[in-house]
Amino acid sequence: MPVVTLTGPRQSGKTTLVRAAFPDLAYVSLEDPDVRARALEDPRGFLRAHADGVIIDEVQRAPDLPSYIQGMVDEDPRPGRFILTGSQNLLLLDRVSQSLAGRTRILHLYPFSLSELEGREPWDPEASSEPQGDRSVTRSLYATLHAGFYPRIHDQGLNPVEWLADYRTAYVERDVRQIVNVQDLDTFTRFLGLCAGRNGRILNAVSLGNDAGVDHTTVRRWLSVLEASFLIKLLRPHHRNFGKRLIKSPKLFFLDCGLLCSLLGITSPDDLRVHASRGAVFESFVLGELLKAYAHRGRRPPLFFWRDSAGHEIDFIVEQGTRLLAIEAKSGETAPPAFFDTLTWWRELAAPDEAPALLLYGGEESFAFRDIPARSWAAL
Repeated sequence: MPVVTLTGPRQSGKTTLVRAAFPDLAYVSLEDPDVRARALEDPRGFLRAHADGVIIDEVQRAPDLPSYIQGMVDEDPRPGRFILTGSQNLLLLDRVSQSLAGRTRILHLYPFSLSELEGREPWDPEASSEPQGDRSVTRSLYATLHAGFYPRIHDQGLNPVEWLADYRTAYVERDVRQIVNVQDLDTFTRFLGLCAGRNGRILNAVSLGNDAGVDHTTVRRWLSVLEASFLIKLLRPHHRNFGKRLIKSPKLFFLDCGLLCSLLGITSPDDLRVHASRGAVFESFVLGELLKAYAHRGRRPPLFFWRDSAGHEIDFIVEQGTRLLAIEAKSGETAPPAFFDTLTWWRELAAPDEAPALLLYGGEESFAFRDIPARSWAAL
């Protein structure tokens, strides 16, 4: 493609990645007011100065640029001429999809995965239905969950409590509030905290709005922007019903478990170990790893959850062609037989040969029980 568009949350490493991958291309950032002014006032001249190729960071700051890039790449379709990055998916992709359809590849970069932190090859979910074998890690489960995966924390050995608090102020509250034009910071801050408290639960926009003091229309608008900014994921239910009535509302998840801990006021790994939301934080970790396993290979993450009206629920469903991989995420460091009950019920419902099942838990060993594999969190 003549254009590559890389999106992802703030501070996920987009700039570092594209500058390393394309060291011979010029680099400009539209966060710089002088550069942005040139791009806005004279887009043709701005692009002509970089006709041989350029990395344009935070391209959503000049929303008309993709239209001018279209004309240039139609005349000269050499691959990789323009590398665009942006952290506001909602604004960026709207312009890109209109102007550069068929001319760009859109990729998503999330913060580090566990395998990146450990410096090893990640699990490829397309090559295997499950993570394989025991894998040790150099850090504890709760320290990993508490710190989260934003690169700067690990690159510079920063205190995650302090850095994530600054991140919330500098990016979440500033960027998101600008997009949705929130006037009352206290209301929006309270809304974020309420979302964190509902992590891993079925979304009830009316209840959330009542608690936050806004209507359900505002709730859905704010959630859409948070999702487009790669801060949350509204995980959709899978449609297969096996003759049962299904829940149709999505589940709300924060995509970085460290940011979730920050919003929940969890100040240390020891506090997380005994916190009531420990299981919900672990579920966010597992979802994040599953998303990264697909998105960082340029693939669409085929991820869902499953729940019927009787309350039977599978944490995560991974669509693998005609098969559905059912995954339960449990933060406990031991895996008693009760952890397997839901997966056993699922396999009986869906037929074992068509419904592989997997337990991911907070312990260190991998084993099997009732022909269902249990894999350590480290296996991800």
